[in-house]
Amino acid sequence: MADWAELVYTVLEVLIAVACCLGNLLVIWAVWTCGATRRQPTFCFVVSLAVADFLVGAVGVPMAVLVDGRFRISFYSCVVLCSLLIVLTQASVLSLLAIALDLFLRVHIPLRYQTLVTRQRSWWVVVVCWITAYLLSSTSLLSWTQQPANSSNSSNSSNSSAEPICEFVNVIPIPYMVYFNFPCCILFPLLCTSVLYTCIFQRIRKQLYIRDAMSRGYYQKERHLAKPLLLVQVLFMVCWLPIHLINVALLVKAKVPQGVVYVGILLSHANSAVNPVVYSFKMPRIQKAYRQIWRRYVLGSGKQEPSSSTLDNTYSKMLSSKDTNL
Repeated sequence: MADWAELVYTVLEVLIAVACCLGNLLVIWAVWTCGATRRQPTFCFVVSLAVADFLVGAVGVPMAVLVDGRFRISFYSCVVLCSLLIVLTQASVLSLLAIALDLFLRVHIPLRYQTLVTRQRSWWVVVVCWITAYLLSSTSLLSWTQQPANSSNSSNSSNSSAEPICEFVNVIPIPYMVYFNFPCCILFPLLCTSVLYTCIFQRIRKQLYIRDAMSRGYYQKERHLAKPLLLVQVLFMVCWLPIHLINVALLVKAKVPQGVVYVGILLSHANSAVNPVVYSFKMPRIQKAYRQIWRRYVLGSGKQEPSSSTLDNTYSKMLSSKDTNL
């Protein structure tokens, strides 16, 4: 029964990895095709999130399968492999926070936003997010991790079979996941994004009642952009909460069936494959880019849809307007 469950888990992980890679590559391609990063720096952070999700499928999921007690490796090499998914998760969380902060600025200081938030500055923020994710995850993890005595003894042996079996729960301290990673690296940033989204939608709701037609069109556009990005955050929280609850159960020595652990892991990894689906159904600009890619590279048609829209023109006019009400 255990072998059957492990086989199903492995097959599902492979399918999730393929979906992560293909889906997020398509998102990155679509964003660059429609030129969204040139007009809206928000999509720089969407690309950052898509890159993190792609790496989950290309690197994180394969490492998760391999370190599930399948081979022997030195202790600290195993720590590095196991920490990859933690770093990628942290990069995703910080990208979500950057997206929420960008949207907050878009609706609260629309006139100053275009000069304050440029594409170059947005890419620098992306770089800072990734460096912070690496330092916050790897440095703090190493401070919690201690090599077992039997592992250090085996490392002096020339026999490769004496190396410890690489397994996540053996090298990543559960107290680190429960006491530091979840509250400080996951929960706190997501609470900040939740507060930002609350302020964003309150501001939009208020402006839709008191602004003129041009401004109302701008804030309606911002609402259409904010809704799918909020959904991405909600799905992230829903998908990652079970595995962290399982870690809490393991910390208090509760008996957790291996099948439940597998479901929690699969759900957390599947989150990286869900975001492209959200974009395809909820973001018209990416929908249009998907259609352009399909027509140009699959159907062989050279026709492309217009890259601009009425709302884009409204956006530009609104930012250049000298309306004293804004």
